[in-house]
Amino acid sequence: MAMTPHVLVVAGTDSSGGAGLSRDVETIAAFGLRTSVAVTAVTVQTDEAVERIEQMPPDLIAAQMRAALAASPVAAIKIGMLGTTAAVEAVASVLASYPQVPLVLDPVLASTSGRALMDSDAIDALKRQLIPLCSLVTPNLHELALLSASPPALDEVEIIRQGQALIDAGATAVLVKGGHATGENSADILLRPDRAPMRFEAPRIAATMRGTGCMLASAISAHLACGETLESSVRDAKHYVLERLRASAPPRLER
Repeated sequence: MAMTPHVLVVAGTDSSGGAGLSRDVETIAAFGLRTSVAVTAVTVQTDEAVERIEQMPPDLIAAQMRAALAASPVAAIKIGMLGTTAAVEAVASVLASYPQVPLVLDPVLASTSGRALMDSDAIDALKRQLIPLCSLVTPNLHELALLSASPPALDEVEIIRQGQALIDAGATAVLVKGGHATGENSADILLRPDRAPMRFEAPRIAATMRGTGCMLASAISAHLACGETLESSVRDAKHYVLERLRASAPPRLER
């Protein structure tokens, strides 16, 4: 019997269960896949704030990844919180030996409450050493601004310019998430070299849910692990997140 494909998640924990590894495992399981894990950091956090972060030793992160890749049929890899330059370097050193495995990077640079989760030196290392290895990078507007060393984009023209800067720096594909923008619809924009930008639109839902960035990247990884194309994976993953947001939204009152 063929073994169930695994998605290897390289990310930090969230003691509240709202984001990080908890959200990743939950999402991947929803598509009938198994999750292997490499813990990069242990955090103490609530829905309001990150209170403490303990970074894992880089050699331990790399050893967890190698063990997971040796033990299970890993069909995709999702990377979340890294935190330090040493962690970025350790992860990149392992991934360089697995260029055939689809790799999705959710660049976790700050918490929802605003706490920085990666210093500027680590961001530079992320851009130089890890982003060129990725099949897809999924920044939100704030993360895109940090990665492109620009002020936050105010319109779609600037979003595409900043995303193109990551493509020029070696990214294979960039999905800029529009959930933190405004307007009736939430539009994510997929950028790839020598192709026109592709928009994925959905109604903006009046709901608050932490970990939607983790959820989207993990859902894309799960679809890629099942052999779907990048476009199909992004479209289906966005639909999954939309349905989760709808389920969490408060009921509308009849007038």
